[in-house]
Amino acid sequence: MAKIIFITGASRGLGKIWAEAFLDRGDKVVATSRNAGGLQELVDKYGSSVLALELQITDRAACFEAIAKANAYFGRIDVVINNAGTGVFGTVEELGEQDARDIIDANLFGTLWITQAALPVMRAQGSGHILQLSSAMGIYTFPTVGIYSASKFAVEGFSEALSLEVKGMGINVTLVEPNGFATDFNASSIQSKPISAYDTMKAELYADPNLTADDAYGDPNATTDAILKLVDSSNPPLRLFLGRKALPLAKAAYAERLASWEEWNDVSNKAHGI
Repeated sequence: MAKIIFITGASRGLGKIWAEAFLDRGDKVVATSRNAGGLQELVDKYGSSVLALELQITDRAACFEAIAKANAYFGRIDVVINNAGTGVFGTVEELGEQDARDIIDANLFGTLWITQAALPVMRAQGSGHILQLSSAMGIYTFPTVGIYSASKFAVEGFSEALSLEVKGMGINVTLVEPNGFATDFNASSIQSKPISAYDTMKAELYADPNLTADDAYGDPNATTDAILKLVDSSNPPLRLFLGRKALPLAKAAYAERLASWEEWNDVSNKAHGI
């Protein structure tokens, strides 16, 4: 049976690749973008199997309206993929107030508004799957991506709680956590105004083999099988890395955290007071 898939940020990058993969196998797709013109290629190729909607995900009312239109057009929504978001590069000190607010507004609140809009539809159906495009940077972080990581750490937190809140309603939640992929993400991201005090740190960071190796960035087209398998699973995971770079780094990050917590555990226990 064909699935009805609602994808934000479907005009380019992973969102477009996944939309095409669903459509190629016979699913129906609600594709959204800030600029509806960017969705015309999908409409021209797939016709009435696509509902193209212009949507600014930071507008809560518009998110509810888009979900309502999708539900009315196709009669249900089986999968929501919160893919739209914004990248940012710059140290914590360098990033301006408006840029920081824009990142949180898009990556956290945009994801939250679509999620809130979709939940009543899925509750009424008694089924649904929400995929939150987090990031490996929502599990660990590096210099110059602190505010981006902050937005993804926040998505991780509310989505994990959400998964527990709706587990008895037939609704699944999965945090999709890609490592770096060869899309236009870096080029389209916000760039901070540099402060020279960080030049040496940045030079050392950008010389890291993890960022410069030939296989540092994955092939975005190779992600489609994983996403199709994920939405077809009757028991999907709460978290799924995309790419082979993330898990080793996550293991190292968590080993360091556990070691630090253990080292300071006597202090922690005494702070309990009783």
